[in-house]
Amino acid sequence: MRFATAAHEANRHKRSQQDASTLLIPNPVEASIAPEEAQRLSRVRNIGIAAHIDSGKTTVTERVLFYTGRIKAIHEVRGKDAVGAKMDSMELEREKGITIQSAATFCDWKRTEDTGEETYHFNLIDTPGHIDFTIEVERALRVLDGAVMIICAVSGVQSQTTTVDRQMKRYDVPRISFVNKMDRMGANPWKAVEQINAKLKMPAAAIQIPIGSENEFEGVVDLIEMKALYFEGPRGTKVRVADAIPDNLRSLAIEKRQALIEKLADVDDEIAEIFLEEQEPTKLQIKAAIRRATIARSFSPVLMGSALADKGIQPMLDAVCDYLPNPSQVKNTALDKSKDEVKVDLVPHNSLPFVGLAFKLEENNYGQITYIRVYQGTLTKGTYLFNSRTDKKVRIPRIVRMHSNEMEDVSEVGAGEICAVFGVDCASGDTFTDGGLPFTMSSMFVPDAVMSLSIRPKRSADTDNFSKAMNRFQREDPTFRVHVDSESEETIISGMGELHLEVYVERLKREYKTDCVTGQPRVAYRETISRRTEFDYLLRRQTGGPGDFARVAGWIEPNENAEENHYESQVVGGHIPDKFLTACAKGFDLICAKGPLLGHRVIGTKMVINDGATHVTDSSDYAFSLATQMAFRKAFPDAGGQVLEPLMKTTITAPNEFQGNVLTLMNKRNATIHDTDIGDEDFNLICDCSLNAMFGFSSHLRAATQGKGEFSMEFSHYAPAPPHLQKELIAKYESELETKRTK
Repeated sequence: MRFATAAHEANRHKRSQQDASTLLIPNPVEASIAPEEAQRLSRVRNIGIAAHIDSGKTTVTERVLFYTGRIKAIHEVRGKDAVGAKMDSMELEREKGITIQSAATFCDWKRTEDTGEETYHFNLIDTPGHIDFTIEVERALRVLDGAVMIICAVSGVQSQTTTVDRQMKRYDVPRISFVNKMDRMGANPWKAVEQINAKLKMPAAAIQIPIGSENEFEGVVDLIEMKALYFEGPRGTKVRVADAIPDNLRSLAIEKRQALIEKLADVDDEIAEIFLEEQEPTKLQIKAAIRRATIARSFSPVLMGSALADKGIQPMLDAVCDYLPNPSQVKNTALDKSKDEVKVDLVPHNSLPFVGLAFKLEENNYGQITYIRVYQGTLTKGTYLFNSRTDKKVRIPRIVRMHSNEMEDVSEVGAGEICAVFGVDCASGDTFTDGGLPFTMSSMFVPDAVMSLSIRPKRSADTDNFSKAMNRFQREDPTFRVHVDSESEETIISGMGELHLEVYVERLKREYKTDCVTGQPRVAYRETISRRTEFDYLLRRQTGGPGDFARVAGWIEPNENAEENHYESQVVGGHIPDKFLTACAKGFDLICAKGPLLGHRVIGTKMVINDGATHVTDSSDYAFSLATQMAFRKAFPDAGGQVLEPLMKTTITAPNEFQGNVLTLMNKRNATIHDTDIGDEDFNLICDCSLNAMFGFSSHLRAATQGKGEFSMEFSHYAPAPPHLQKELIAKYESELETKRTK
């Protein structure tokens, strides 16, 4: 149904748009929330669990669900029972032992406080650690109020930890840190704390110390309460609190407690005053300071434990309640479309007009599921909402709370909550309102694809299923792109890496019973220029009837912003009318979309047209668009046209004895090595390497490290390809064009 079909509805909408800013926009957040709403929200936490690959995110989530009573039994990611972790619901996830999609769930955590037993409501999202699925982390962090960053006690801060840290900072997400795998050989929590401070530039201090280490790890000392916590009983369900700290740990506990207070004094004024007066802060003052500094994103408290050994999870849940913000303590803003997209605060109050964001789409047997974060107002089953992007009115037929791949129907969801709805046609990142507010919310950051490959179904009978799958995957994942190459007429899929595309090819086979033939992976090259050159191009064609005439003159030069292109007209005296100048701009966009050297996108180029000429009858939009393209194509070689290739920031981790083998591997690939971090057993090597040189790298790394090495890659930047490669690529492209011409 088109929004505002009836005249009275259009008037109502227009009137409410004008009045929205004065009547409906609430005052600053906390001050506007009624006491009963504040009480409800104070017990809500929207949190994500994020980390590097294999740090134990899904294992931690499994324990959280077990201790909160959400599941009755624990299943491991690669468990012998072959059930797989609850949050890894996709068959492919259980098989590979990795998380591919972020999964949402909710649970209640009961804890004893001074006021008696309190119940906290958690909306929890478990995210992938692999860089190829980074959009899943972006989606989750966009709508969460806080996060638990998990760090491996053995490996410390790794490459993907740095990526997740950058994403958390992008969306202003406060975090607590949990050092996992304390029962592993070589576990060193102090290295992890030091790296959070040094590598992530995030002030952090431990609020616990371990009791025992490696296979003798049995609990933690709480540095705020100065008590020992032991995890006993089946699955560590019983937390025994002992007033006596083990004698051999007392001096370390005092030292680390002092380090915590000193670190807090650097980031919190109240503790700084107490510290300068040489007084001892109380337990409540320390907790309050940690909460203030964590919410202000100037500090991260560090806890420790082992999810696999069922130790340390309950104190982490208490820390989520104590230190991470509730929805009313996080500033969320929308853009007011009626006032040039001025930012306005959203207040998580149930009685205010509705504003929500669709942050993720998924499809199952029941149809499309849309995940929505409710920022303001109440979402009620059967109501109508307006999509602020399409201006369409949509009905909400069913609301559910998700528990991985299971669901629980609800009739309404309040402000500050996360839910899923059925039967809503929208795209990822759409804003929904009740129709009275002219608001939209800025969407999430979507990185460019770095790799593509051609794909087609093996059997023509599967074409329909293939098309359905492509449409669905694009709607679900903004980093997965599909287009048909205009010359080869092949379907090309693009994504974040080999594994990303491999997963979608596998999903086609499993979910749509469609076997596909794929071509060689292709690198997303770019084209650019390195110097200024002038042009004066005349297009004059006579074909019997009206001809084509257009003259354009000016120059092309490198743009200040190396990632973007810029077109400018400096024509004076009306030598080229405005309507033809618009056609010139379109011609520039067209040639930049398919560059002269390889047919890849042109970046970092500026084109200025300052003169030209027209013909009374033969000039047209088409002629000027074509003349601009031809002028650009002709000037490109003189401007030092070159091919750029994507360089990937590559991090390799392997046992120390294979360091020479790994260095040889990377030198063969002309990698630029930036850093080598040698630990007691393993080393980390960080380098920039051409994506083109990294195809099939995993099998070479396995051979060089006896299967003990692992690596991750993320896009770093574009740089000129080696001259011999540029020549090869250009010759191949020209040969392909020639073959097509002669067919």
